[in-house]
Amino acid sequence: MSDKTYLDWPFFDDAHRRLEAELEDWAARNITGHHGDVDAACRDLVARLGAAGWLRYAVGGTGCGGRFDVIDTRAICLLRETLARHSGLADFAFAMQGLGSGALTLHGSPEQKQRYLTKVASGEAIAAFALSEPGSGSDVAAMECTARAEGGDYVLDGEKTWISNGGIADFYVVFARSGEAAGSRGLSAFVVEAGTPGFEIAERIETIAPHPLARLRFSGCRIPGNSRVGAPGQGFKVAMQTLDIFRTSVAAAALGFARRALDEALSRATKRKMFGQTLADFQITQSKIAQMATGIDAAALLTYRAAWLRDLGRTVTREAAMAKMTATETAQQVIDMAVQIWGGLGVVSGHPVEKLYREIRALRIYEGATEVQQLIIARQTLAAFAQPRS
Repeated sequence: MSDKTYLDWPFFDDAHRRLEAELEDWAARNITGHHGDVDAACRDLVARLGAAGWLRYAVGGTGCGGRFDVIDTRAICLLRETLARHSGLADFAFAMQGLGSGALTLHGSPEQKQRYLTKVASGEAIAAFALSEPGSGSDVAAMECTARAEGGDYVLDGEKTWISNGGIADFYVVFARSGEAAGSRGLSAFVVEAGTPGFEIAERIETIAPHPLARLRFSGCRIPGNSRVGAPGQGFKVAMQTLDIFRTSVAAAALGFARRALDEALSRATKRKMFGQTLADFQITQSKIAQMATGIDAAALLTYRAAWLRDLGRTVTREAAMAKMTATETAQQVIDMAVQIWGGLGVVSGHPVEKLYREIRALRIYEGATEVQQLIIARQTLAAFAQPRS
């Protein structure tokens, strides 16, 4: 059983502790971790999470299905950490419902919220967030997909790639260059429903940890003017605010993977006999366990500090970057050590630590690679140092 003493930290209140306990009980009974058809499994998980009420936490606004009027970041993190311990795909299914609809939570019109968010919260509709392109990932200002105003409509042309839920989503929040100004000030966000003429799934993308991913193509894709999310030219702001909500939760998912890896390593180390004793009796194994446990606690402190501060209404750009960088890099190291402790079995396809080894790698890249987080942390730190001090 994973260490749960972190729930006693002052970052949480009793409602958070009850949430974690209830989800843990539900996940143990409802998540098997065995997936064949990934698309079908993802759809099933979204439906299950929605029916059980967990997706309500991913949506803001009680009037459109959300659990709270304002998304509780600590709740989102606890949900992702717990789900990730049980299944990477379950975590993915939950997270993408939040990220895919986050722009609508923050900037959607009342009509958009009623039309889409209620179905996201219930699990009736699958959402996707379409920002990255073949030539622009972290450099959002280099975006080339265009949205041309024409007769009260918008016409989209271009491509998006690495889009999670691509191919199974019912709607996509798409960011495109609308031309109000140069660079990041000339982008806007739009909601595009699957099946819209001129919109197609150009390619399904297979990765080392199977998730629904795709490259999207827009060719003269005409959408109504009321499909725009937020003000014209504010797409960059919409995207960054959406990512700010969920970036800390990426760190929480990494914590879930790391805690599961530590559990698996402890199970192996205390049962495996070698040279007349268990692996856990060797000092070298104890050193690994100490590194794993300490790294997880350090990452958890950064993660839940960022979540707590955001729930207090603070700007947490620097804190969220620290949390994501530390938690994902630490989880990679913890999982690698767990594989080593399991030895040959640790690289057998389908073994829990082998699956974790594949799951964790993408988290060090998506929603801002580690190197991008380092830039953010450094710039924020330098800017704070340059401010006049009394």
